[in-house]
Amino acid sequence: MRTSERFLRYVSVYTTSDPSSSSVPSTARQLDLARLLADEMKELGFSDVSVSEFGVVYGFLPATPGLEKQPALGFIAHMDTAPDASGKDIHPQIISDYDGGDVLLAGSGDILCPSAFPSLKKLKGMTLITTDGTTLLGADDKAGVAEIMTACEQILAENLPHGKICVAFTPDEEIGSGVDHFDVKHFGAAYAYTVDGGEEGEISYETFNAASSDVTIKGFSVHPGSAKGTMINAALVAMEFNSMLPSGEIPSLTEQYEGFFHLTGMGGSVEHAELHYIVRDHDLAHLRIRTGMLDHIAKVLNEKYGREIVFVNSQEHYYNMREKIEPHMELVENAKRAASVAGMTPFTYAVRGGTDGCRLSFMGLPTPNLCTGGFAYHGRFEHIAMESMDRCAHMVKLLMTSIR
Repeated sequence: MRTSERFLRYVSVYTTSDPSSSSVPSTARQLDLARLLADEMKELGFSDVSVSEFGVVYGFLPATPGLEKQPALGFIAHMDTAPDASGKDIHPQIISDYDGGDVLLAGSGDILCPSAFPSLKKLKGMTLITTDGTTLLGADDKAGVAEIMTACEQILAENLPHGKICVAFTPDEEIGSGVDHFDVKHFGAAYAYTVDGGEEGEISYETFNAASSDVTIKGFSVHPGSAKGTMINAALVAMEFNSMLPSGEIPSLTEQYEGFFHLTGMGGSVEHAELHYIVRDHDLAHLRIRTGMLDHIAKVLNEKYGREIVFVNSQEHYYNMREKIEPHMELVENAKRAASVAGMTPFTYAVRGGTDGCRLSFMGLPTPNLCTGGFAYHGRFEHIAMESMDRCAHMVKLLMTSIR
């Protein structure tokens, strides 16, 4: 089966995760795809296929004779789609021999255009898959799921020699809990790759260090007619707090290795206000300088108003996996070689975010990230080319078979 056929089958399954849910996985609908994948893995000939109580799918291809002592290699992708846009009732559009120009998204009337998405120029002449403008597409990360499954099908059909291959598909990656219940010991791989990247040839072994910061402000409300020197308007203090952060260090004005403060939510009244930030930096020391800056702003405002009214609670969530990958840079070099043999131009990219592999690397499983071929994830303009998925699947196949 061609990679794109699998992909189109998988995106028809509604698997959006829910950050407000306390269940595991966060949405039961993710189990629909988990069960479908488990059945497919059994049909292909995987051994010890299971869906854990937490919705993680595990399956294994035992080593072929003579390669039993080769270190087991893992491949991981996630099943959920991001809550940023609807993932229900996806209706993909397929454009053969794409001419490189504007694409009408028939469901919404929006235009997918190269001026807004220069990536489209790279896909000219390929078979383009887009959304219809009413939902996201789901290439993040169902393209990765399809590429892993297709690679496994091909090495089994062609009877190619390989060491033990460990495959897992996780829920809830998009809400940051994809490997909360991942059983590294059961998975059994010495090393692994997540297949959850973007453009063809992209190989990542660096991520952000990540923290979240919640700011709470307690105001003091009195009648506005007699408020002079007495009222402390928490909503205004919240605005003052945010204005004291560097105005250029926000996601829309930063790139590459530049960190940021991202205000994700705010609200309040005279008596109470809240600000919610995510804080990111590739350098851990710089991340801690950033969270320390939030603490300092709170100190300054508390001194200004003469009482404790601003409170900051910061938590670190994940760390740059570079330190865990650097002792195993053969994983990156092997990926570069496989990408090149598969017809892509490999390049390394520092992820401005995190991956399941980031956390897995700190759980003792060094896990760089590989490309899937997609663009504009998490929104209605998401797109990918069939040929890109085929090349990414070929790269995975080459890694599984030691790049023969």
